[in-house]
Amino acid sequence: MIAAGFVLSAVFKTHVTEQFYDELYVHLDELQRLAEFDSKGSHLQRNLSDPRYDVPLSGFYWEIQKSGNVLARSSSLQGAALETPPDAPKDVDVHTHAISGPTGKLLVAERAVWKDPNEPPVRFIIGTDQRHLDAVLARFDTTLTYSLTVFGLSMVVAATLLILYALAPLGQLRRALAVIRAGQSKQLRGDFPTEVRPLVDDLNSLLTSTSELIQRARTQAGNLAHGLKTPLAILTDEAYRIEEKGLPESSGTILDQCRKMQTQIDFQIARARAVAMRSSPGTVASVKLAASEVASALRRLHMDKMLRIENTIADESLTIACDAQDANEMLANLVDNACKHAASLVRLSVNTEKDGFVRLLVEDDGTGLPPEAHEIVFNIGERWDSRLAGSGLGLAIVRDLARLYGGDVSLATSKLGGLAARLDLPMPSAMDHKINR
Repeated sequence: MIAAGFVLSAVFKTHVTEQFYDELYVHLDELQRLAEFDSKGSHLQRNLSDPRYDVPLSGFYWEIQKSGNVLARSSSLQGAALETPPDAPKDVDVHTHAISGPTGKLLVAERAVWKDPNEPPVRFIIGTDQRHLDAVLARFDTTLTYSLTVFGLSMVVAATLLILYALAPLGQLRRALAVIRAGQSKQLRGDFPTEVRPLVDDLNSLLTSTSELIQRARTQAGNLAHGLKTPLAILTDEAYRIEEKGLPESSGTILDQCRKMQTQIDFQIARARAVAMRSSPGTVASVKLAASEVASALRRLHMDKMLRIENTIADESLTIACDAQDANEMLANLVDNACKHAASLVRLSVNTEKDGFVRLLVEDDGTGLPPEAHEIVFNIGERWDSRLAGSGLGLAIVRDLARLYGGDVSLATSKLGGLAARLDLPMPSAMDHKINR
């Protein structure tokens, strides 16, 4: 538009300037026709048709000269005679000049007429101040600037509305994807235009196939675990038979290896399931629901110890980017571990961190662990107190699952006097941002 403005201004200037000089030529011809000469000088038969030549200092002037003497001049012209470059006898065309006039720069057209080749020519001069031409051009440029500005702004508004209208389906698609990521739907829902509908159908097909693949992977992982349980049970039974036959060392070796295999199978199966669910869009879990289910189950499991399991998590809207089954398994391992070492109280609480992570705290009032044991107990098969039942796999599974979902777990000293397990898991928005990066 700026380029168009300059081009239009230049074209208009050329056109108006040509029109300006055409008007001078017409008045010059009129001046020459009306001029009469006698011994006293020259005069016009009548005034020119344009009355502006009669208004003093109007910027419209004419003059008839000979040998530098003024024979006649317009009523509008005052002061000294107009000075134009001299012409040769053969030069009889109309000439244009820019000279100094009584009211500023004057654009003139003049013609020299030789009535006698041996005498100086009679010069007919007519001119108009350039300020009149400049004023016309300035008014046009102002109007052009305002017009193009308004037109440009209207184009910006129209383009903005067009873009908003054209991109509205993409915004709708983005909101539909956010609903899926939030776990509120498994498919893209909405009334999409025909241009976007093929993309929506392809995405829905991809989501369906992904969910089916994940479900198949989980089923296969479960089948694998089920298929290995029977051979391991047979091997364990045979180990006990060998022990009964008086070979305790051989039996102990086999039993030890069977336990290790069972530990590795449980760990890898849990990990495979978590990896599959982490890839599923819209994988979210309610923190309150998971904590309530775990607390309720473990109250019944440890009923004989007369433990008090407090669940202070009350926010129903708080969710984490984690499969509900995996969230239950992590919490169950941590709470069960706390119940085994607590004296009388186990507490579940939550803290929403500023960086988009939810911190779940599982605390007990037991004897706790020394600081040097806080990392050792996360190793597969490691137990700090071998007197208590367990495989040493629970904390290892919790850490591995937490890290697969982008979180982590650590141990610290509890305000209750025992151990505090801090489980950090991402909120759905934070997980989406991490995956997008």
